[in-house]
Amino acid sequence: MKDKKIRVALLAGGASGEREVSLAGAAGFEDAIDRDKYELRRYDTKSDLGQLAEDAADIDVAFILLHGIHGEDGTVQGYLDLLGIPYQGSGVLGSALAMDKNMAKVLYRLNGLPVADWVMASHGDIENPGRILETLNFPLVIKPIREGSSLGMSVARNVEELQRGIEIAYQHDSEVMVEQFVNGREITVGVLGNEKLSALPLIEIIPGDEYPFFDYTAKYKKGASTEICPADVEEEVSILAKEYAVAAHKVLQLRGYSRTDMILASDGALYILETNTIPGMTPTSLLPQAAKEFGLNFTELIDTLLQLALEKE
Repeated sequence: MKDKKIRVALLAGGASGEREVSLAGAAGFEDAIDRDKYELRRYDTKSDLGQLAEDAADIDVAFILLHGIHGEDGTVQGYLDLLGIPYQGSGVLGSALAMDKNMAKVLYRLNGLPVADWVMASHGDIENPGRILETLNFPLVIKPIREGSSLGMSVARNVEELQRGIEIAYQHDSEVMVEQFVNGREITVGVLGNEKLSALPLIEIIPGDEYPFFDYTAKYKKGASTEICPADVEEEVSILAKEYAVAAHKVLQLRGYSRTDMILASDGALYILETNTIPGMTPTSLLPQAAKEFGLNFTELIDTLLQLALEKE
């Protein structure tokens, strides 16, 4: 008798600014999942949460392919916990910690991981950013603390750009950070596993010359950036970056998988930028690229993540 298929609920879409990225990932996921092993049902969390609750008893595992607010921040994870549905990746606490860039940086620093200096902005800094400039020097990076895909993010090289950047960031979030810009090469490192963690090969991301940093367009416009896997770095840099990625994963109480972005500064120092708990999942996204170099094709990566989700805590 043929084994019964594992029933998977694919959660995608949602209402965040990264909805289209989520839907693109869902299309790739549907094409790649092993249909001989898994039975797939798809739910858009913008409209189908009630249906998901009704179907909960007939779902074995969920795959969350949501990015940004109400996807990566622990809210959907909490809903699935209430419904008794296991899911890939991190739980409520880890998701919320990683999503909050300020809290994540506090925890990185408390645990000895290197980060660029930063201050939290206030609405008053839009008119008078002098307080920020007492601590930090141009150029500066302005970020909403709970957005992904670089939405609302900018680089300021003078007072006017700083004021405008803070104003734009506040359109995306109620809290905004201003961070010291670190010039260097952008590196990202995936981590895979529950109890036993494996760091994946490094990827270097090189945005096109017209992009001041790896912004939304540089991330998703075809041909806007070059991605090199494995990154052409010295062995000691690779080893250290992998150690940092695993340490960041543990510090933030993550599970299943993550992807930590870093800057390799011109002086050779590494700085952690942030950790993603639901990395992009199209076949050409960064984590699947690294997994392929590691020896897992896209179908095998999906299978691995679902099996990790089904493991007992």
